[in-house]
Amino acid sequence: MEGSAAVRDTTPAAVDAATLGEALRRTAAAHPHIVAVRTLDDSVSLTWADVRERVDALARGLAGLGVGRGDTVALMLGNRPEFHLCDLAAVTLGATPFSIYQTFTPEQIRYVVGDAGARVAIVEQAHLPAMLEARRELPALEHVVVVDGDAPDGTIRLADVEDSNGDFDVDAALAAVQPDDVVTLIYTSGTTGPPKGVELTHRAVLSAVGSILEMIDLPAGAKVISWLPAAHIAERNAHHVVPVVYACTITICPDPRRIVEVLPQVHPTWFFAVPRVWEKLKAGLETMLGAQPEEARARVEGALDASLQALRLRQRGEDVPAELAATVEQADREMFAGLRAMLGLDQLVAVNVGAAPTPPEVIEFFHAIGIELAELWGMSETCAAGTCNRPGEVRIGTVGPASPGVELRLAEDGELLIRGEFMMRGYRNRPEQTAEAIDADGWLATGDVATIDEDGYVTLVDRKKELIISAGGKNMSPANIEASLKASSPLIGQACAIGDARPYNVALIVLDADFAPMWAEREGIEARDLAELAKDPRVRAAVQEGVDAANARLARVEGIKRFALVEGDWLPGGDELTPTMKLKRKPIGEKYAEVISGLYAG
Repeated sequence: MEGSAAVRDTTPAAVDAATLGEALRRTAAAHPHIVAVRTLDDSVSLTWADVRERVDALARGLAGLGVGRGDTVALMLGNRPEFHLCDLAAVTLGATPFSIYQTFTPEQIRYVVGDAGARVAIVEQAHLPAMLEARRELPALEHVVVVDGDAPDGTIRLADVEDSNGDFDVDAALAAVQPDDVVTLIYTSGTTGPPKGVELTHRAVLSAVGSILEMIDLPAGAKVISWLPAAHIAERNAHHVVPVVYACTITICPDPRRIVEVLPQVHPTWFFAVPRVWEKLKAGLETMLGAQPEEARARVEGALDASLQALRLRQRGEDVPAELAATVEQADREMFAGLRAMLGLDQLVAVNVGAAPTPPEVIEFFHAIGIELAELWGMSETCAAGTCNRPGEVRIGTVGPASPGVELRLAEDGELLIRGEFMMRGYRNRPEQTAEAIDADGWLATGDVATIDEDGYVTLVDRKKELIISAGGKNMSPANIEASLKASSPLIGQACAIGDARPYNVALIVLDADFAPMWAEREGIEARDLAELAKDPRVRAAVQEGVDAANARLARVEGIKRFALVEGDWLPGGDELTPTMKLKRKPIGEKYAEVISGLYAG
């Protein structure tokens, strides 16, 4: 069997494929024995040759259900091998598979399935009741396929689909698929209204992932972890399309809350995570290091300080004194290398963070221990293509320069505009909104305010529609303020800054569900429930220290004058957060209107 870390000495066989189905065939032919998809315990371990065979069998079965070129197939699956098989089977037929967030209610499922016009839905048992409830008002949804367990009346087992319709010509179906056919729909998370279906073509998606060749040396057999929701463009591209094109090995992490445990079981070659993961990982490491005996703790702190000092010199383009460089090298050899191995982050070719602002202190911390965490930026509308800090060229505080094939410029008001082959075809069933987003010259208005330096590095300010303009006329970034708050104290899990047209800024703060109970136990506080902890004056005092620390790093006008601790938690897909953990600012403002008014009273 080919090794999982085989060095790439040629261009990947599938990098210039015209369609995703063709890419699968090229990769399976070039690397038939590399493991493509595996579970943590290897109870499922499929090579690329196995995947090709299973995909063709599923494609024949789906064709027997009437799925063909131009049809849509809904997928409501967690992180599991069947997702990769079913998605690739659909695209091989020229159909358009799309994923539904697992947190969606029957009403939300009904909306996206109806908007997409899906005739077939593939679902796992955990989400079957919600899908069947939604199906009552979806007359066009002809078949519901169940991937696990028994199939109740009116549904079909995936195993029965896979073993059917053996005479169908899959190769002929694939040959009819065109690069400009829609390969998937990404439904935006709907912070300001119903989600929009972003139509992405084979050409666009393959253009986006093909640019990786010029930025990252990703070898055949490179290891990635599938752990984010498949309905998110980052998961679909990074942990599904990229592996198909570059012959990577995908390890399934079925519970995203366990990702930190899974890392040392996999030692990924490339790892992408949202900022909250890195913030929590940093807080956990600092807590662990803080629990060391005083002498050991002082040694680690000294090593971190030296490494940060060297990092900041390099970031400013200054030379690192030889003595300091030697100290950092010794610390890396004696301490940080072991720490990286313990985390499972010791075999990285690249490691990235994106989807929301990341506090610079968090990125600096990981650089200091030898993990070159790099911010990138992209959108569903651009197949996640946009900007990326390259390995060895990271500028902390920026999201990097334009990725290969990406054109960027700034509008007169500072809004970032983007253009390239990776662009969406449009919003499904919304020609007017498509025309509003993309001008006649092909430039997409991103909605992000940014700056671009003389070397092309992009710094994001905030979402154009979310900027706070104080009563005094000062423009501020709530995302920057919120990132400072979360970086200031591990007790702060979520924060929402408020201040538009107000005399000063206030914040709603949510305690961190993992750290706060541990901190309370250490402090001798009996309460463990977040709602109870939010009422405890000792907790409030500790959060106040964090707010004060954040304010010290912010401009005076940006500082948080008052805050309220939310009694409970904010969960992805709930009232306050989208499934991708973006703040739903308008619903938050409405739900907590009375609390916010109280912060401005008196």
